[in-house]
Amino acid sequence: ANELIERGGKPPLRILWQQFTSTMVLILIAAAVVSGLLGKATETIAIATIVILFGLLGFVQEYRAEQAMAALKKLAMPVVRVVRGGSRRELSSRELVPGDLILLEAGSAIPADVRLVESVNLRIQEAVLTGESEAVEKDTAALVGDALPLGDRINMGYMGTTVTYGRGAAVVVETGMATELGKIAALIQDVEESSTPLQRRLDSVGKLLALVGVVVAGLVMLIGLALQENLRDMFLTAVSVAVAVVPEGLPAVVTVTLALGAQRMLRRNALIRKLPAVETLGAVTIIASDKTGTLTENRMTVTVIDVAGHYLELVGTSHPHPAPALSGPAVAPVRLAEQPPAIGLALAGGALCNDAALQPDSETGRYAVVGDPTEGALLVAARQAGLDREALLADVPRVSELPFDSERKRMTTVHRLPDDLGRLPEALIGLRAAGLRPDEQYVAFTKGAVDGMLDISSHIWVGGEPQPLDDGWRERIQQANEQMAQNGMRVLGISAQWIDRPEESLERDLTIIGLIGMIDPPRPEVKAAVATAKSAGIRPIMITGDHPLTARFIAYDLGISDDGRVKTGQMLDTLSAEELEATVDEVSIYARVTPAHKLQIVEALQKKGHIVAMTGDGVNDSPALKRSDIGVAMGITGTDVSKEASDIVLLDDNFATIVAAVREGRVIYDNIRRFVKFSIAGNVGKVLVMLLAPLLMGAGAAVALQPLQLLWLNLLTDGLLGLGLGVEPAEKNTMRRPPRNPQAGLFSDGLGVHVLWVGVLVGVVALLVGWAYFDPANPADRTWQTMIFTTLAFLQVGQALASRSGSESFFALGAGTNRTLLALATLVVALQLLVLYAPFLEQFFQIVPLASRDLLVAIAVGSIGFWAIEIEKWLIRRGSGNR
Repeated sequence: ANELIERGGKPPLRILWQQFTSTMVLILIAAAVVSGLLGKATETIAIATIVILFGLLGFVQEYRAEQAMAALKKLAMPVVRVVRGGSRRELSSRELVPGDLILLEAGSAIPADVRLVESVNLRIQEAVLTGESEAVEKDTAALVGDALPLGDRINMGYMGTTVTYGRGAAVVVETGMATELGKIAALIQDVEESSTPLQRRLDSVGKLLALVGVVVAGLVMLIGLALQENLRDMFLTAVSVAVAVVPEGLPAVVTVTLALGAQRMLRRNALIRKLPAVETLGAVTIIASDKTGTLTENRMTVTVIDVAGHYLELVGTSHPHPAPALSGPAVAPVRLAEQPPAIGLALAGGALCNDAALQPDSETGRYAVVGDPTEGALLVAARQAGLDREALLADVPRVSELPFDSERKRMTTVHRLPDDLGRLPEALIGLRAAGLRPDEQYVAFTKGAVDGMLDISSHIWVGGEPQPLDDGWRERIQQANEQMAQNGMRVLGISAQWIDRPEESLERDLTIIGLIGMIDPPRPEVKAAVATAKSAGIRPIMITGDHPLTARFIAYDLGISDDGRVKTGQMLDTLSAEELEATVDEVSIYARVTPAHKLQIVEALQKKGHIVAMTGDGVNDSPALKRSDIGVAMGITGTDVSKEASDIVLLDDNFATIVAAVREGRVIYDNIRRFVKFSIAGNVGKVLVMLLAPLLMGAGAAVALQPLQLLWLNLLTDGLLGLGLGVEPAEKNTMRRPPRNPQAGLFSDGLGVHVLWVGVLVGVVALLVGWAYFDPANPADRTWQTMIFTTLAFLQVGQALASRSGSESFFALGAGTNRTLLALATLVVALQLLVLYAPFLEQFFQIVPLASRDLLVAIAVGSIGFWAIEIEKWLIRRGSGNR
């Protein structure tokens, strides 16, 4: 059958299973099992509840059905007209087989890959596959060459593309998964989603802490056995130590921090489909962007009208909204009364010699182009000057035509002039001065390629009247044509011919009115976004299926490339993977590339150590979107396929939104590092307490902290304070520093050293407090354990408040700049007091109420961590000032 086979994505049960396979969760599961075997029902239930909540939270966030195939199917299920057995019939495209003859006309969706056998002015819009915004002129002639790029195969049509003009017939050559669209579908399925830098770092941290936990737990067992403690109790203690090592609050804090970041980004028009992508954005070193629809507006727009003696740049000929629709009222009207008559003639000629239409939408007040995009651009430019094609046709009706064909590369329409030339519309007022003879009652307008038009022209419109087209004028027109082409424009010539009857020979002795240059223009906000990205150490590159000259012009104009070096798909085909990898850091423009090339470029960049964000909107972008570290799809012009393959969808199609997302990603990563620094330093302290308490205080102090006390400190205290750190505002230099090294771990840039010294400080302080309150004569008295438990809680509060910045003082930052953390710190203190003094919780946590004096000691000693970190930051600032 002619359909795309859905091989299925990741099933829900697999997603759920993966939530319980991370190292940290496995340690918790092991702790729950051991606690259950030892008869500790309370601990078992508490740990099991935590594990289940983690799993469900992760499942809800990550559950994304793999709908890329369903979206592809939406593109590819039209009803088609087929000739079978000599008779015409309509069939579902699903029933097509190779060898079927199908009939094509304007508006037809092409249902399979086909070889054209008849083509009458046929043009096909292939942007969905190639990225080219301009419809491709098709022909039936055989082509020379075995490996032509997709955009150059003018005798072929492809599944998922659309006929915009003309008619034709074609033989089906490939169906289903064998089509070019099917190959993209297979690429999407075959591409493995790479884990994000955050996932890789957290996995590394989990494995490291698991190893540390096992080693420390073993040491505790050995110490206990040496002190002749009960084997069962020491085994439980060893499990408690393993629990103490692992920051159980980390997965929850990371998930919630990412979710809050995603909400903030949604308010900035960036929809996050996969939460870890939020953080990964902060590490991006390359933004690999498609051109059409991402850097440009995805529609042809007239930008220049060049008539003899006058050069007019049109501003505002397209509505700033990126949808392929145009505002009803003109954005920046062209006042014809202020322009020479040739400008009006050129605009009117382009609108009259035209088969496209502007279709109004009564609900939105916009106009959509129906027909060829190039002809649509001419209608929009005419409308800009207040010229409506239908109104013009009412005054000078079309009576005959010579349709466009790829050999002549032009089109001509013949129009009857009114008997009274005074009734001519303003745009055609110049015709009065044309020296018309009484018998010349018709005007023919011709538009097309400039070179061919020069061959059939004898005059040029100068100063309101035709003048001979001498060699000097021909050279000037050629130079203007070449200059516009080098500036990335498509150039059309507009000419006129006055005749006395419609059937008279056309397209000879024409009078050239002027040249019209058009381009798929860059989005106005992109240039500033590119500059901002560069200042943040991010290199933007362009990867497009469009022509190299166009790609170079757009890239240079936006500041993406200064040297203009371009590599084409054919060049890439000659390179080995190693050779491509050696050049990807030097080239910022790739043109005439296929989906497979895009994938190769992304993979080569990743092998060089880059974190790649790939932006795009077409089906052709989907495999690279899925393979890149961050796939960014366009929400308005993007296809369903690209959205499903992406991590982030830009709801406003605004390239600048990516820069805002990068900033948010950097803030989130900074905040996750803050939590890791704060949490693991506290865990080091707890492990030291568990490990050294028996050595310092003897056999009666074998268990300094009960499992539930550890879980309280690790989950509730750490978790709540971690959430507060997770919403810390951006620092001043967030977008003025280069991206972090993708290879650097979470403990780089001094974080590991900080964790060790703060952890040792926390452990020593808590141990000394416990030692001061421990009574060897009465080891059953739990006051010393309660003091350690409470002191650690207050130490964590002080740590969190001081960890808001790596160098700025807490007092310089101001408490009010993160009221969430202040409120959560207050809540943690209140909950700790509740645990201490609520009778029903005393037995549950195996503690005793503290006297007022003892509570004040715990608070005072607990503040040591805050002041120590503040001193460290003062030394850092002092060192920076001296440098």
